[in-house]
Amino acid sequence: MCSAKGQVFLSQKPGYAHILRLAHESGPPTHTLLTKTHIWHIVTVTLLKTEKILEIKSDFLVIGSGIAGLSFALKAASHGTVTILTKREVRESATFYAQGGIASVTSMEDTFEAHIKDTLDAGAGLCARDVVELVVRDAPARIHELIERGVNFTSRQTGTGIELDLGREGGHSKRRIVHAADLTGKAVEDALVSEILANKNITVYENHIAIDLIPHSKFVKTKTPEPGAETVWGAYALDKTTGSIHAFVAKATIIASGGAGKVYLYTSNPDIATGDGIAMAWRVGAEISNMEFIQFHPTCLYHSKAKSFLISEAVRGEGGILRLSNGEPFMKRHHPMADLAPRDIVARAIDYELKKSGDDCVYLDISFKPPEFIKTRFPNIHKKCLEFGYDMTTTPLPVVPAAHYVCGGIKTGMDGATNINRLYAIGEAASTGLHGANRLASNSLLEALVFAARASSHAASLAALTGVLPDIPQWEAGESVVSDEAVVITQNWDEIRRFMWNYVGIVRTDKRLERAWRRMTLLKNEINEYYWNFTVTNNLIELRNIATIAELIIRSAQLRKESRGLHYNLDWPERDDANWRVDTVIKRTDRDDARHGGNGR
Repeated sequence: MCSAKGQVFLSQKPGYAHILRLAHESGPPTHTLLTKTHIWHIVTVTLLKTEKILEIKSDFLVIGSGIAGLSFALKAASHGTVTILTKREVRESATFYAQGGIASVTSMEDTFEAHIKDTLDAGAGLCARDVVELVVRDAPARIHELIERGVNFTSRQTGTGIELDLGREGGHSKRRIVHAADLTGKAVEDALVSEILANKNITVYENHIAIDLIPHSKFVKTKTPEPGAETVWGAYALDKTTGSIHAFVAKATIIASGGAGKVYLYTSNPDIATGDGIAMAWRVGAEISNMEFIQFHPTCLYHSKAKSFLISEAVRGEGGILRLSNGEPFMKRHHPMADLAPRDIVARAIDYELKKSGDDCVYLDISFKPPEFIKTRFPNIHKKCLEFGYDMTTTPLPVVPAAHYVCGGIKTGMDGATNINRLYAIGEAASTGLHGANRLASNSLLEALVFAARASSHAASLAALTGVLPDIPQWEAGESVVSDEAVVITQNWDEIRRFMWNYVGIVRTDKRLERAWRRMTLLKNEINEYYWNFTVTNNLIELRNIATIAELIIRSAQLRKESRGLHYNLDWPERDDANWRVDTVIKRTDRDDARHGGNGR
């Protein structure tokens, strides 16, 4: 929708105060648009001289709309204006699909010390103890905050009153999983989004994908550089609806873009999980930590049409048993905790048993529990499985492992700050030190909440001391043209995901990693050539980022000469605390072919 005065960008959702992007060269808007079903926030932005190029300035730029990004935005909105960029609709995030819950000590039968120990044990010697203690002790306050925001967690009646119904998952010694039936993520996301859309200090840009961060050294000529290696002043982003590329400038930029499961052929993640934030941070020189530790969830439903459907770990927490095709339970011969072992153990055990038997899947059986219990505790999983022809109250479910969670990411401190000035990372995109070599189940949503709160406080102090934002040059497309070879993107995307699954998956070897590295080197050259020759599109941006993520995982895995947690290498099968009880930290150097856009490209 355009006018002679400028452009209007609409992203409509009935019933909510959402977004109106109105750009005027001649001044602020003179009217508002109000109807019974649509109430619009009206935001004035500057229309640059080049057609369709906008420069949007705010105090805080949040890239991502999961629990981490939305929680940060709500807190930061008390200190200034917040812009949220999200690749699809605001609700579309990994958070929305999270089934299990949030780990927190809320029972008199549990202790902080027990939760801390469980987290440290799962992390296989690489957790930062001070971070673990911080997160675990802050958990009850974060749960209380969500309840205050309207999240309706499942509760139960006891002899002394009503209390939270606590689940148990793999690696936990006590029941401490706060949940909303088996749709916890949706309940949290709905509550946060409702507040986001009602907050006049927050503006959401749906269907906008960040292309690259804006580093001071490449784009700012009018402002004295800040002390430190680099400063980030926001990001360039593609409006997927119009094809326009805009500069989003901010005093603090927060990467909350989630994980990178789509780098693997099989994943529990939604399609948006292409590692964009981690890849962008790498390109501006941020330190990246522990990317070899990719968590494979043990139990995704094995069905040709059940794309990415996860069977929550809570099913095993409630007594579910993993069985071979002949009905034999097998986890007791792999770990003392059997089916409640940490995820890395369970995924590797399933991988071993499948390769040994030649079967396509194993089976998760909870059919011996009362049907009403199953339907009440797992209403969504039960309903979804029925759609695929499986009644979990009577039949074991066919399951296989799938890429699920990045335990590494952008290295941060205790307040979410990175080694790049004004750049923060929270949620799955960050490597805070909590997870170590393997994430304890249901600690991820908790980590997002805790670090969103800490990062918002730190960033608010920074923004308060910041003067005028610098002027940023518009994106320049150079001599790029519209591609007539989109098949290149599809081919490269599929090839990366397949060799990452085969060579850099649950079980690795030096030879497999070397094969993956050689292939990635060739593909990277092809992708870079394509990127610089053709017009930027959503698929091209994601392919470029997936290629970067694959490179980071392979490089990190090659560096670690041992097996620990989620990284298992047959050529180095033992854990080596004497030499390798350290984080893997890598950083882009001048030798890396990671060309960043000068004036956009």
